Amino acid sequence: MNFRLTPLSAAMILGATLTSAPSAFAASPVNVQIGFAAPLTGGQAHYGADFRSGVQLAIDDMNATNPVIGGKPVHFVLDAQDDQADPRTGTTVAQKLVDDGVVAVIGHYNSGTSIPAAPIYAKAGIPEIAMATAPTYTRLGLPTTFRLLTSDTQLGSVLGDYAVKGLKFKRLAIVDDRTAYGQGVAEEFTKAAKAAGATIVDQEYTTDKAVDFRSILTKIKAANVDAVFYGGADTQAAPMLKQMRSLAIKSPLLGPDMLQSDNLIKVAGDASEGTLAASEGAPLSQMPGGKAFAEHYKARFNQPVELYAPYAYDGTMAVFNAMKKANSTDPHVFITALKATNMKGVTTSELSYDQYGDLKYGGVTVYKVTDGKWVPLQTVGTK
Repeated sequence: MNFRLTPLSAAMILGATLTSAPSAFAASPVNVQIGFAAPLTGGQAHYGADFRSGVQLAIDDMNATNPVIGGKPVHFVLDAQDDQADPRTGTTVAQKLVDDGVVAVIGHYNSGTSIPAAPIYAKAGIPEIAMATAPTYTRLGLPTTFRLLTSDTQLGSVLGDYAVKGLKFKRLAIVDDRTAYGQGVAEEFTKAAKAAGATIVDQEYTTDKAVDFRSILTKIKAANVDAVFYGGADTQAAPMLKQMRSLAIKSPLLGPDMLQSDNLIKVAGDASEGTLAASEGAPLSQMPGGKAFAEHYKARFNQPVELYAPYAYDGTMAVFNAMKKANSTDPHVFITALKATNMKGVTTSELSYDQYGDLKYGGVTVYKVTDGKWVPLQTVGTK
């Protein structure tokens, strides 16, 4: 796929032909607000910033095509809100976005904020396209929930199966941060690891605010495990790794997609060597539009893609595509077209949703830190 992210190719991604009536362009464009919610402050702010940049890039590309929808020129505007990765703040932010009149929300980032916010958007008929990976999110029975990434069911299960069959780990310790995300992915990992023949010899819990893990790590050391799985973000995984090494625990740390960030390597340093992570989708370099997107992103923001921007871009473009097909910016009208999405994107050659709003072809890649860099080991389920 020869992928070029110019304003013209953005229109091609949408699969739409833009009309060009002189009378339409004589009028001022109507502002259409696209909502966004994620942690923009705190320990997960770097993820939120990358997520937001992907949405903004899609909006910029779409606006550059001078879109006309419903016979009127439109201009998309980003309404970005900081939910602080906090469920209570997340619901407050959700209500604000609804009150602001957004027609779709790209977000939230965390499962713990996406799930309580979902009924608020559903009541207003506004589609929520979230990074949330907890299986519960798209099983709430709401018609407005969509997912940007593979769910924890596949993420945790792939890593659990690979840890036992591919890496030959038999004795495992599990730690999770008790968030909807961390707990969910740990449960799926545990089920898959057990099914593959592993024994869970220790299970510990922490929080997504903790910084000292020496007490639980001391218990794990006594259990003599082959590897430690952590369900949570790199904010805790990095100091956990350093403390593991200070306690002479040589077992590798395994974790979900949050560990793919270079932030863990920067913080943990040499302690990160051998760490394994499972991440949604294929590596950026192997995505159908990955190389061109990376160049486009760097030119716009003067920094490299961290992780989530390509998914955010595709999800936002799916919303624009639905609006064009429905010839309306009214979410009550275009949501039917959104459910029927089938388009080429940056991350996949076929972006489409199942009956729940989950991606049909999410895929998972397992990575390992080798010589201070994340190296892909195996990718499954992509298209």
